[in-house]
Amino acid sequence: MCLGVPGKVIEVYEAGGLKMGKIDFGGVVREACLAYVPEIEVGEYTVIHVGFAISQLSEEEAQATLEILEELGGYTEELGPEPDAVDF
Repeated sequence: MCLGVPGKVIEVYEAGGLKMGKIDFGGVVREACLAYVPEIEVGEYTVIHVGFAISQLSEEEAQATLEILEELGGYTEELGPEPDAVDF
């Protein structure tokens, strides 16, 4: 199952002509494309689905969603392995 997981934008930059960012999921940081939420800024929250920010939400909404996901059995599996831990 794939979930959209809320995270906090900690860095915004451009790569290959696309707005990109680093997103913090409670200590796990991943890169995501921010092109679908062009107004988002550092410190704000977004829902990430398969590497793309698909919506913006408040900190309260993000925290409530993360609590529910944790109650359902966690969400860290959805984030995948650390990028350096992937064997090719």
